[in-house]
Amino acid sequence: MTLQGKKISILGAVRSGIGAAKLVKRIGGIPFVSDLSPREILSDSISILENEQIDFEVGGHTAKVFECDFVITSPGVPSDSAVINEFRKRNIEIISEVEFAAQHCNANIISITGTNGKTTTTSLMNFTLNTSGIRSSAAGNIGKAFSEVVDQLDKDDYVSLETSSFQLDHIKFFKPKFSLILNITPDHLDRYNNSFESYIASKIVITKNQNKDDYFIYNADDPNTFSSVNNNAVNKYAFSIKNKIDNGAYLENGTLVFSKNGIEESVCSTNDLFIKGEHNIANALAVLVVAKLIGISNELIKKSFSEFKGVEHRLEFVRELNGITYINDSKATNVDSVWYALRSFDRPIYLILGGKDKGNNYDQIRELVEKNVIKIYAIGSSAQKVYEYFHSLRPVEIKNSLEECVETATRDAEKNSILLLSPACASFDMFQNYEHRGEVFKEAVLKLQ
Repeated sequence: MTLQGKKISILGAVRSGIGAAKLVKRIGGIPFVSDLSPREILSDSISILENEQIDFEVGGHTAKVFECDFVITSPGVPSDSAVINEFRKRNIEIISEVEFAAQHCNANIISITGTNGKTTTTSLMNFTLNTSGIRSSAAGNIGKAFSEVVDQLDKDDYVSLETSSFQLDHIKFFKPKFSLILNITPDHLDRYNNSFESYIASKIVITKNQNKDDYFIYNADDPNTFSSVNNNAVNKYAFSIKNKIDNGAYLENGTLVFSKNGIEESVCSTNDLFIKGEHNIANALAVLVVAKLIGISNELIKKSFSEFKGVEHRLEFVRELNGITYINDSKATNVDSVWYALRSFDRPIYLILGGKDKGNNYDQIRELVEKNVIKIYAIGSSAQKVYEYFHSLRPVEIKNSLEECVETATRDAEKNSILLLSPACASFDMFQNYEHRGEVFKEAVLKLQ
């Protein structure tokens, strides 16, 4: 795509939007960034834009945003928002930041999506490639925006791309070498008109441009994934923690096995994984399939899996104080993630729940809460919903801040228990993102005497 002298509008002035604007400028286009948020919230972004001498507006979209050849939208901008609908009315092309970056990427793309496990899997993928001597960058919905890294990668390199459904909503030619769908459970239904089918479709689109030169890796234990994919041109491989797989990877008697064309290889043991939990075994199996298809040896895969220490804000150990263990699971932004978290500990749990609700149904964790949780501390805009659902099962207190949750739960908790932040909700009602929420939690915990 030639951009020399073309005007490109970018919706959103945070990570994806800033990355896209900088890439537009580097390749000769004229970027204009527009964001609804007020100046005080976007102070860091404004400093970057001013330093880069990129034109922008904040606090609302003016007529200027429509004076462009096409628009790049950030994942935080809803597909049915007024500004997107106006672009449609004007027949101005709309693409996602991921689509734009991919059009300028020479490297092999490993695109990873799913409701849960994306960040851990993307990080483990990137770690395994780099540990094996293959140059790779992690980007997308993790760390740097895709647009930030594309022109730093060569044709023999890889990009491990965490790809959310929002980033896939406006793709056209996006064609990863490897696409992975880890699982699909109800999430973000507030963005998809409370339609689970629409949410599934947003994930499945990851395969639409793939062909016989590409690979699709899916979770054979998840009926919402493999039953929805209708691209028969792509090479399909599966992973499972429940059953044997003819082409792909599976778990058998504590061993991670890779199978292809009837040939099976025992690669490593679950004991070799530093990260624990059934969900992380599934994540590792997904990475294993890609690693073997690329040609990485079993020895290097085992080494990578044993040395990878996990990701921040995902069941992250913060500290132990007076017999209480504090766990930061701020990345648990849906009920399914909390289900995994509650299954990960064999000690009594004091649980912090709540935030920006995305259409949560708490029935999935009801039994685990009754079994494992002593008390719940509800925060954020969904605090009343959390209270109404759980107060008949367990004591629930509504709190005004994370700091207040930590202080109260610390007084309540008994020795040999877990204080767990696993909110099941987005963070945007109180925090900039889930990372900010996790940092506030950790800071409150580390201040305890």
